[in-house]
Amino acid sequence: MKKRNWLIYALLAPTCWGIWGALTEIPEKWISPPFPPTLGYVVWSLTMVPVALFVLSRVDWKIERTPRAVAYGCAVGFSGALGQLLLFYVLNQGPAFIIFPIICLSPVVTILLSATLLGERTRTLGAIGIFLAAPAILLLSLQQKSDVILQGHLWLFWTICIFFLWGPQAYFMKSSTQYVSSEGLFLYISATGLLLSPIALLMTNFLVPINWGWKGPVLTAAIQGFNAVGVLLFVYAVRYGKAIIVVPMVNGMYPLITILLSLAIYHNIPNRYNLAGMALAVVSVVAMGFDEARPPSPAAPDMVAG
Repeated sequence: MKKRNWLIYALLAPTCWGIWGALTEIPEKWISPPFPPTLGYVVWSLTMVPVALFVLSRVDWKIERTPRAVAYGCAVGFSGALGQLLLFYVLNQGPAFIIFPIICLSPVVTILLSATLLGERTRTLGAIGIFLAAPAILLLSLQQKSDVILQGHLWLFWTICIFFLWGPQAYFMKSSTQYVSSEGLFLYISATGLLLSPIALLMTNFLVPINWGWKGPVLTAAIQGFNAVGVLLFVYAVRYGKAIIVVPMVNGMYPLITILLSLAIYHNIPNRYNLAGMALAVVSVVAMGFDEARPPSPAAPDMVAG
């Protein structure tokens, strides 16, 4: 059932992340005093726990504890969580309009690894969707140039580190299939997120006012819940679909949903690059989803994407 429903997971994951992306600004920017994003990371790591317990209860608490299972779980978990913490740092050091386009092209690494090391293939229409996804993600990530004061060039080095942390993450998810279950992998992701929470606390400036009321941690927990569920759905989508298809599809869809919700909630008008990216993302997702959802044709050979 899960294998047949990979497309549903691949559509629901960016939906959850898109909602999270649109709402996460509320406690961070729209409420005074705000709830800092570093504490938002801590809350997110805590919201992962009940989701992990729920999915583990559905599989009778079966957890793989072999060295390979732990290694893969830590590789997936630390690559995502450490990249997120580095992002908090670089956004205070460098310009977002340069940082986000670099990071958002990390799916290219996943596509190359999936095509070369995992031997994943797709047909003509799916390949077209993959090739359209890269410029779509880039255009969706472009932001207005800001007047931020640059603090050296170290931010560029850390931005490239995030690129190479997030790029192989889905590859590790897929290549670990025979060593750890999806539920066990999600538990390791949750555990690594918690382990890095003290770093987020150290990065937090507690000298400034922080909203400790229900509009702070409580509202943040409700919003971060979408993020936690999105991570689980993404794991299922990668495990039961093709990483070469799932990753560009998800990374193209969730900023599209975030932009649309931000337009409705905050009346933020997307720039012309974002509009072009939205159009490309729609075409890309439809092409990949339709190509992979239809039954294979013996007369239509698979194509290497990437």
